Amino acid sequence: MLTLFLQAPAQGNSTTMLMMMGVMIVGFYFLMIRPQMRKQKQEKKFQDDLKVGSRVVLTSGLHGRIAQIQEDGVVIETLSGKLKFEKAAISREFTENRFGEKATKAAEKKEAETEKK
Repeated sequence: MLTLFLQAPAQGNSTTMLMMMGVMIVGFYFLMIRPQMRKQKQEKKFQDDLKVGSRVVLTSGLHGRIAQIQEDGVVIETLSGKLKFEKAAISREFTENRFGEKATKAAEKKEAETEKK
């Protein structure tokens, strides 16, 4: 019986093939491209919302506190001194893993204080 199916001529037409290709492209968009774009937007928003005094972790693993925010980067204060880095070197994922709850509570506290004033 299997040999009959293997010997049968292909009866699919080109519209079915095009529809399948379209479904695959849409699937790739929703499974790969869209989540990556969302992650990039979150990273950009995180870097734009950085404030002086925030504790951060860089992609290299360096921990520190933001001392200054400049046009072309940030100055990070560490135990060994002050170092200048690009904003892109600050990792949202590492920072949230290390200081997530503390950073969130501190930000909420600052927002509540500014709302009272």
